[in-house]
Amino acid sequence: MATLCRPAVSVPEYVITMEETLELARSRHADHPQLGLCLRLIENTGVRTRHLVQPVEETLAHPGFEERNRLYAAEAKARVPLVVRRALEDAGLRAADIDLIVYVSCTGFMMPSLTAWLINSMGFPSTTRQLPIAQLGCAAGGAAINRAHDFCTAYPEANALIVACEFCSLCYQPTDLGVGSLLSNGLFGDGVAAAVVRGSGGVGVRLERNGSYLVPGTEDWIAYDVRATGFHFLLDKRVPGTMEPLAPALLALADGHGWDASDLDFFIVHAGGPRILDDLSKFLGVPPDAFRFSRATLTEYGNVASVVVLDALRRLFDAGGAGDGARGLLAGFGPGITAEMTLGRWSGTP
Repeated sequence: MATLCRPAVSVPEYVITMEETLELARSRHADHPQLGLCLRLIENTGVRTRHLVQPVEETLAHPGFEERNRLYAAEAKARVPLVVRRALEDAGLRAADIDLIVYVSCTGFMMPSLTAWLINSMGFPSTTRQLPIAQLGCAAGGAAINRAHDFCTAYPEANALIVACEFCSLCYQPTDLGVGSLLSNGLFGDGVAAAVVRGSGGVGVRLERNGSYLVPGTEDWIAYDVRATGFHFLLDKRVPGTMEPLAPALLALADGHGWDASDLDFFIVHAGGPRILDDLSKFLGVPPDAFRFSRATLTEYGNVASVVVLDALRRLFDAGGAGDGARGLLAGFGPGITAEMTLGRWSGTP
């Protein structure tokens, strides 16, 4: 049975605090008619610090889409190998043991994908399958786990490497002044992560069942408007309420597996914002502390898109994991509105 091993996570060295974010909003948008609302929304995110690939002064400048995408590629090549090496080590594998690389990112574009560069530069076999996913946004962390699970179910002796690379700060647009855009400026952060799914062996979450669900008629609630200046993030004010239609999908996935989603031992979910976690607590009937690892990621790193699920899982590992056989749910939420969901049991025995 496929096992999701300990993720490795790295965040850049440049840090911006909540206080600095609020002061920037006040100084740059002093005449904004809804500045007070924007400041309250940013404060309510619960994000205390975020990490950026550039100093904040450079982040606030816009040198053009071409330069930003060049920086994306350069930073990905500089930062991803470290987490890949650590993830392989934690899984007890070498690059030569990997049969599939799933690469997820929505904050830059490369063709060939970074997967080709990784194969050429890090010793992965030339026969390694490549699966780059670029348009699932924050849901892609969950999708990467699910596609790796599917692959290792089809090929039980195979191993898959998941890589998530998100530099959300490179999508900052100084001319976007809507409430959703200003909120996003105080919510998203940068980071990279990697994890191995072993077809057999390994310590971590034994993956048992996965599923997807798309809320009909919501494809424009989270979107990119792609212009000459790059990716312009669109965030509908209805997004924070999406757990009401998505929670039943989580309950149904568990029910189809003979489990009760309200009676699981651990929850690793994408923390898009505090209301997402508060509503999940209510609709699943679990205590708020059930999402403590996701809340910690949100507080310390902000919303790091596809990286969030892997970082929250890393925190579960660092806390000592769960007891053998403990049942859990992993989920990522993103554009669509889409949920990518996984059920699994903790296994501390290789």
